[in-house]
Amino acid sequence: MKKILGASIGSDVHVAGLLNFLELAKKEGYETVNLGAAVPISRVIENIKKEKPSIVALSYRLGAVALSNLLDEFSKEIAKTGIDDKIDFIFGGTTETSEIAARSGIFKKIFDGSEEEEDVVLFLRGQLKYQEKKDYPDSLPERIAFKHPYPLIRHHIGLQTIEETVEEIKKLAESELLDIISLAPDQNCQQYFFEPDKMHPAQDGAGGAPIRSKADFIKLYQASRTGNYPLIRCYSGTNRIVDFSKLLKETVNNAWAAIPLFWYSELDRRSERNLLGAITENMEGIKWNAAHGVPVEINDAHQWELRYAHDGLAVAVTYLAAYVAKKLGVKWYIQQYMMNTPPGLSPKMDVAKAIAKQELVDSLTDEGFIPYRMIRTGLLSFPADPDSAKGQLTASMFYASYLKPHIIHIVSYCEAMRRATSKEILESVKMVRRVYSLAAKGLPDFKCDSEIRNRADFLKNEAWTIIEKIKNPHTDDPLTDPQTLYMAVKTGILDAVGLQGNSVAKGEVKVKLVNGGYDIV
Repeated sequence: MKKILGASIGSDVHVAGLLNFLELAKKEGYETVNLGAAVPISRVIENIKKEKPSIVALSYRLGAVALSNLLDEFSKEIAKTGIDDKIDFIFGGTTETSEIAARSGIFKKIFDGSEEEEDVVLFLRGQLKYQEKKDYPDSLPERIAFKHPYPLIRHHIGLQTIEETVEEIKKLAESELLDIISLAPDQNCQQYFFEPDKMHPAQDGAGGAPIRSKADFIKLYQASRTGNYPLIRCYSGTNRIVDFSKLLKETVNNAWAAIPLFWYSELDRRSERNLLGAITENMEGIKWNAAHGVPVEINDAHQWELRYAHDGLAVAVTYLAAYVAKKLGVKWYIQQYMMNTPPGLSPKMDVAKAIAKQELVDSLTDEGFIPYRMIRTGLLSFPADPDSAKGQLTASMFYASYLKPHIIHIVSYCEAMRRATSKEILESVKMVRRVYSLAAKGLPDFKCDSEIRNRADFLKNEAWTIIEKIKNPHTDDPLTDPQTLYMAVKTGILDAVGLQGNSVAKGEVKVKLVNGGYDIV
């Protein structure tokens, strides 16, 4: 068992921070020794010799000049003992005193009061389990288990050039605030990576980074090998799904694959594939990732919701996607809950829809199928004013925290106006981490609200009606049959307002916002 010796040094009588730190350390399995308040340097040295700790935690809040003198004394005294290279020294204080501590060069880790509780816990766990940060878990299930009960933090990055994107990835990794960085390639890359002669040069950088080679992927991955060594994942290609999956596995150790069932086809025109062929190929991509141990997200529900599908259909497609994933061999499944989508949903109806989705997905859980929950704010709900958008981001992530997410996919407040750089990303991450830490202290049980419970049950019943309507009695497993799913769109069982004028979908459904939810009328 590792031992931590803690003390508030000099004339500093403030011990609240030190006590909190040592209590967290106890919960993580450390033996702790607390010397208390206003401890002279000589007594700290004496107890280091006596207790032989692995970590010495010093606290000081009273001022820069006084601390500088104390640390000069401490540095000289500890050098005399000859044990300074066997102990990790850490410091806790204010922003002012932390700057002095950093200049001293004594401390392995400095906490200046801006951290969340999870930062302290993860530091302690790292000290116990990982001697070097590069040894941190490099698979999604292991990373989730390592950080539990705190969620992984994810954000995407894809700027106009590879060079800009590399530099911003380095900043994100060095911040140690993100656990997952999602690479966002431009549409040319997603659609034509394997057929570069079909790319439109005038569209380079549109919607993401202009990744053009295997070497580009490796360069972006290498940029992230610093700080807390975040997991890297990448948007799926919209064409040649299996080939793109292999590429991402080889170059960035893709944390998980996000592949739809119906989309990246003539349905959304993000590729030239016909719908039936796309469904078939997308399933092959899901199956390939499952067979190679890569977790999978099937992101169909929010694709339909972004086109103003009614809530019952969104719940039905959520179940359908999870069912297909399980049948295709996926073990670790990421279920994304995009809040505020379509815009106009009330928080009550937003939560009710998420509960309905979660209960249907969880009904499929067993040893061979493990769903992870990921929450995010819907981009369509962001106003084009940065301060208003900050309010939208924090409010939605506060009540979505009720779902106890394994992953929070943060969408920067600026993205209704422009692409996010590391500056806006880190600002957004800090905001969401704070609201999650507050929500984690205790939210009401929304399921006990009769209006929410009734709405969730109504949507589940509506979803089952849709699922039963899709099934083809002449097929052994209709929900995994591409032809059956194709016909569900072609005949209008699956339909959305935003598909009007589409060549393959009906686009005839009528939807209305009723009492805060989107209902088919």
